[in-house]
Amino acid sequence: MTETAARVRNLTKTYGAGQALVTALDDVSLDLADGEFTAVMGPSGSGKSTLMHCCAALDTADSGSVFIGEQDLTTMKDKELTRLRRDEIGFVFQSYNLVPTLSAEENILLPLAIAGGKPDPEWYSSVIETVGLGDRLRHKPNELSGGQQQRVAVARALVSRPQIVFADEPTGNLDSRAGKEVLDLLRRSVTDHGQSVVMVTHDPVAAAYTDRVVFLADGRVVDELRDPSREQVLAIMGRMTAPTDPRGS
Repeated sequence: MTETAARVRNLTKTYGAGQALVTALDDVSLDLADGEFTAVMGPSGSGKSTLMHCCAALDTADSGSVFIGEQDLTTMKDKELTRLRRDEIGFVFQSYNLVPTLSAEENILLPLAIAGGKPDPEWYSSVIETVGLGDRLRHKPNELSGGQQQRVAVARALVSRPQIVFADEPTGNLDSRAGKEVLDLLRRSVTDHGQSVVMVTHDPVAAAYTDRVVFLADGRVVDELRDPSREQVLAIMGRMTAPTDPRGS
């Protein structure tokens, strides 16, 4: 059996109250396999970012459970969750979230520095080689292209060798060439280093880099694909967003 890097069980999350109540996640159960690249897709408002934030301990659900490995996030205290986010979860934001006054290398090492730790030298060298930024480590973010900044952000997420990396629309602010650089990097981190990566995306091209696509609609898992192609992803997304025939056919 394939081991799971993360799993959710009967996860429900709502926002608002009364007539303004919105169910972002509706009793979602899902396994995210260890050493796989998974995409989460769905129409706007389907719950994909909420699912990712709950899995990454950046948000809490109303009910249900989230496990990273065998650790149940829903039973952890704040200090334990802080340690988990620091040591076992990597997160890549769409907007890079780099510190502008720090060099690329300082940004990459920042989470470890805050924790008072140092990177494993061999792993650090491997990460820097994989992201292809060896000659840009002393540059500040404003001296880097968008694609290079996002590669710094991915390296920062990888350097502590987390159990799982979550990436929220990591190519959303990039042109197609820079987006391909970042997707190639995420793909290599899975294939070459056995990393587990979960990516929220709306882009069928990005989804085609992954091993598996999970589709959400109205806060529920409604479909999935293994070894997806762009055309397969487009077909499912097209069905999901097609208007409903009022005759019910």
